Amino acid sequence: MRKEYPILEFDPERKALIEPSNHIQPADVGEHCVICFFREVLRKVRQEYTARQIYEFRAECDIEHVYEIEYNGQQLGLIHPMVGAPLAAGVLEEAIALGYRKFVVCGGAGVLDKEVSIGHLIVPVSAVRDEGTSYHYLPPSREVFASPAAVAAIEKTLEEHGVEYIKSKTWTTDAYYRETPSRIKLRKAEGCLTVDMEAAAFFAVAEFRGVQLGQILYGGDDVSGLEHDSRKWSSRKDIRERLFHLAAEACLGM
Repeated sequence: MRKEYPILEFDPERKALIEPSNHIQPADVGEHCVICFFREVLRKVRQEYTARQIYEFRAECDIEHVYEIEYNGQQLGLIHPMVGAPLAAGVLEEAIALGYRKFVVCGGAGVLDKEVSIGHLIVPVSAVRDEGTSYHYLPPSREVFASPAAVAAIEKTLEEHGVEYIKSKTWTTDAYYRETPSRIKLRKAEGCLTVDMEAAAFFAVAEFRGVQLGQILYGGDDVSGLEHDSRKWSSRKDIRERLFHLAAEACLGM
């Protein structure tokens, strides 16, 4: 039905013209998969665990691969999701078509509170839908939620390792050059601790397809003040590598 704004024209039709399952055959994979934004960590893990390549994602801007490793005696998929909600959603769609059903995403995010130190872990329980992709999967709403079973598995793993973390909302936006002071203030007031570009899309696709997905973010650059502070967040290799292994353990615990 036509609305004043196209983004509100949700179509509940389950079948689209192009369905992932129409051109992707299920592969010999387990049900668990870590979606990791850290390329350098993925390269190291692939080498250390003798990964096998099982699939290739092709986009005009890049090519990504799905790898499978044996981790703690179980099969575990490894995927880089590229960047931004549309590509991340597409990667997740194809991973589901391959046969994966349980996902943990690990990445970094900007913080809306400078008291959140660089590297501190945040577990999003919901995402404010300030992007476009999620509106093609679920009816319009202010938030979309992570899978409760995935959040529980993540919490269990972090607590077993004595890792401090914060459960919170995250703010998903498409326009990182439009994080204005007034918008940041609004998002912070409604409970968002981080800003990212993919969480709402991940959560919406997972809900639509009936799979489990949770996410772990680490505190990165600070966007809470009058000036942006990068805090050299992407150079923290120690944090990034440990976060992958926590995500892997949590994923296999689902």
